[in-house]
Amino acid sequence: MIAFIINPISGGVRPDAARARAQLASAIVDGHGKPAEVFVTERAGHARELTKAAVARGARLVMAWGGDGTINEVASALVFGEVPLGIVPAGSGNGLARQLSIGRQPADAIRQAIGAAPRRIDVGEIGDRLFVNVAGIGFDAYVAWKFNEQGTRRRGLVTYAWISGRALLSYTPATYTITTNDDDMCAPVRAVLVTVANSAEFGNGAIIAPGARVDDGQLDLVVMAERSRLNTIVQLPRLFRGTVDRATGCSLRRIIHATIESDQPMKYHVDGEPVSGGTRLQVRVHPAALRVAV
Repeated sequence: MIAFIINPISGGVRPDAARARAQLASAIVDGHGKPAEVFVTERAGHARELTKAAVARGARLVMAWGGDGTINEVASALVFGEVPLGIVPAGSGNGLARQLSIGRQPADAIRQAIGAAPRRIDVGEIGDRLFVNVAGIGFDAYVAWKFNEQGTRRRGLVTYAWISGRALLSYTPATYTITTNDDDMCAPVRAVLVTVANSAEFGNGAIIAPGARVDDGQLDLVVMAERSRLNTIVQLPRLFRGTVDRATGCSLRRIIHATIESDQPMKYHVDGEPVSGGTRLQVRVHPAALRVAV
């Protein structure tokens, strides 16, 4: 049995799009002669609950149809198990799906997952939350919080870009102390962002960790020190050229675990979903912890 977990509003579409998504999923799976169950999420955390229930009923593949947040919830319920994750990308960024070369058209993505031999990828953890694509503290987390405050209104790429543009004028960086791997401590750094990446991409072609791989047993820690706001803005195009690691004030290192500390409680995000943390966050990688059908 193949289970579909559909977010009805991902990508800024109208909630009534869920019916069309469900019908398409059922039609394609029926055409392959396989039974399907289709579920539509109703609230935050619902995708995780639906996934656990589907696995308990014998699902052999769980398809997450939505954005990075929906994928995160489904993956968090499948991690450390044998049931693979399939992805139908329908979010504002679709960073992980792009890095896994998953088709942007829903029908293509579904067919690819059904016919794929599952492979294993790493999963990251920050605080007590798992992530499959990117987690971060600082500017991107601030934007994630502001984006989440929109609720079900005005979601989508345009809103995300608008919030990001305004945040460039108002965001105030904090200072962080980071200890990595074998107690290698960085000097305190006033950083506009501290990103922990499993894959290379934020989404929409923005490459935050050039060279990162989802199956290398490591995470990429990217720290962007704030020299000035003008310098930060000038360096932004490097994200879309894949050269952010050459930006002034940027450092990148591969890690297995790390500790991030600040003198104030940190707000962070996991795959774009906002989380409140304390003044100390532990980061680590779980190698080959998730099976994905790609």
